[in-house]
Amino acid sequence: MDRIRIKGGKPLKGEIPISGAKNAALPLMAACLLTDKKLTLINAPWLADVGFMSELLRSFGVETSYVRGPGFGEGGRLDLTARNIVNTTADYDLVRKMRASFLVLGPLLARFGQAKVSLPGGCAIGARPVDLHLRAMQALGADIQLEEGYVLASAKGGLTGALVDFPLVSVGATENALMAATLARGKSVIDNAAREPEIVDLGRCLSAMGARISGLGTSCIEIEGVEALHGTQHAVLPDRIETGTYAMAAAICGGDIELTGTSADLIGAVIPLLAATGTAAVSTNLGISVRRNGVRPTAADVSTEPFPGFPTDLQAQFMAVVATAEGRSHIKETIFENRFMHVPELLRMGADIQVQGDTAIIQGVEYLKGAPVMATDLRGSSSLVLAGLAAEGETIINRVYHLDRGFECLEEKLSAAGAEIERLKE
Repeated sequence: MDRIRIKGGKPLKGEIPISGAKNAALPLMAACLLTDKKLTLINAPWLADVGFMSELLRSFGVETSYVRGPGFGEGGRLDLTARNIVNTTADYDLVRKMRASFLVLGPLLARFGQAKVSLPGGCAIGARPVDLHLRAMQALGADIQLEEGYVLASAKGGLTGALVDFPLVSVGATENALMAATLARGKSVIDNAAREPEIVDLGRCLSAMGARISGLGTSCIEIEGVEALHGTQHAVLPDRIETGTYAMAAAICGGDIELTGTSADLIGAVIPLLAATGTAAVSTNLGISVRRNGVRPTAADVSTEPFPGFPTDLQAQFMAVVATAEGRSHIKETIFENRFMHVPELLRMGADIQVQGDTAIIQGVEYLKGAPVMATDLRGSSSLVLAGLAAEGETIINRVYHLDRGFECLEEKLSAAGAEIERLKE
């Protein structure tokens, strides 16, 4: 199993290209099931999760082709054609690898009137039930049965437009409902919809395929169903979590970097938080410039919230930043109940952190110390990378397959900006 070795203490300088967003690419890939014409995604990242979704789509009969970009971090071209679908069952062995696989439910049901999709199972960062997904399909007229760990969904006469009123904001359930409603008869309204940029990106792609959608980016999305969708070419939006992660790398290491191919609008809630730590992030013609001088970061408090608030997917990385800050910081996690699993690993590196319920209290230390650590999940593992970049001595990060799920060419990007980081193959 691969490991990553980091020798910390070096400021970052240079450019870091931002890849296409994993959390946008996966629902976009599922959307190919809504048409028999080719869907082409450009600026598509090549990540482990993209590979898992490609494998699942091929099991249905989807033709897939990926051509990598010419340089590291430059998005590739992903062609998807769901012309000859031979199967509408998503097996457990495929779905268990990645929860986003459940996003095939809505498209399969909408186009073919049936789907058998495995329940995703447990999740390392806490319970993430699919009941809101099923509630949405039922509102659109589907019959839902649970049998031996599978969701059996059917709508023999097709789906019918309806009000889908979510009691809680859910990104995945909003995406599933949005895709399903595009082929439903009549008008659908998704109330209390998630507003994340990835949902807006999905909606724009669906609109380019012929869907009739209004209200993207708001909590109320309206969809007028159409008989069929067609193919299109769509550019995947930049990854805001990767953007925020590398911005925080500059915050913890110091230095001067430019994040290219991205936008400050994607991390609006992050920029004032960085400023509070003493890190300047400003828009440029190429993306975002991030600078911090050699002094320690300043402590800051934050609470995770659905978009446009501070994202839970950047909570662990920000904890690494304030672990070396001057003063005491508080981080409240409101989205997932078990997303502090990286704390014991940061403690191994000399951090001073106490967890009280949904809040982590971080007393900044002058410096962290390199140590062997274990990645626990995707975002937690990136916090260990940031800690290792700033720590004295050598850090070895084990179980880096988590990083491969969401960060394209991480070592190459950081090395080009002056970090001493390498992958140890085993």
